[in-house]
Amino acid sequence: MSGPLLRLTGVGKSYGAVSALAAVDLELSAGEIACVLGDNGAGKSTLIKIIAGVHENDLGEVEVAGEAVRLRSPRDAIDRGIATVYQDLAIAPLMPVWANFFLGRELLKGRGPLRRMDITRMRQVCHEELAAMGIEGVDVERPIGGLSGGQRQCVAIARAVHFGARILILDEPTAALGVKQAGVVLRYVLAARARGLGVVFITHNPHHAHAVGDRFLLLQRGRSLGCFAKAEISLEDLTRRMAGGVELDQITHELGARGVGPAQSAGVDAHGS
Repeated sequence: MSGPLLRLTGVGKSYGAVSALAAVDLELSAGEIACVLGDNGAGKSTLIKIIAGVHENDLGEVEVAGEAVRLRSPRDAIDRGIATVYQDLAIAPLMPVWANFFLGRELLKGRGPLRRMDITRMRQVCHEELAAMGIEGVDVERPIGGLSGGQRQCVAIARAVHFGARILILDEPTAALGVKQAGVVLRYVLAARARGLGVVFITHNPHHAHAVGDRFLLLQRGRSLGCFAKAEISLEDLTRRMAGGVELDQITHELGARGVGPAQSAGVDAHGS
């Protein structure tokens, strides 16, 4: 297949009179990580829901593997190889890792009234798939609720890969993790890329994004501030743009052009009142 796995062109979404997303462009190729960055309210969740088929875009076009599509439901997205791993993982905490790995897609054996779950095979496949992703030290018999947040994220990534995802959407996978666990998750995000998946990595952390990303889409209040290849933007510039540095520079420039100094713009006169 030539061309990107995923292409968004001028995509927008409104809820009544409120525009949640406007004119967003994004391309994602196989073996590539596209990071989507922005603070709360930037439009990241809306973008996820459009790609995942939860909400249908009002404007623009979505292409998957070169074909224009209308993703009207999560099933439409799954059928096209799009898997979404949300921050609040849907797991059964008291069930073992292997059971969560196959939750809703259990392997069966036997026929007719003797048809039953193939537990031995599911345990084996789960162990093999985790190992193939480089996930070590996880006892597949252990209740998944006993794993760390990072380990649970990694199991979810391995599950998506196993079930044939071509495009993997990760919703803030490192948001609630410490430094060490975040590093573990980032390593497996890179492992997914190495296996040829296209990864959309949603985050508000520019350090995590710049460590693994190939391109970066910056969102602010539902609008794109630009999409940059890694060679085009440094970590410092990415962090500055995320913090609204460009907007602050423009305001400072405008105030300076009007003869308003920093102290005056802050509402402080020469007497400090």
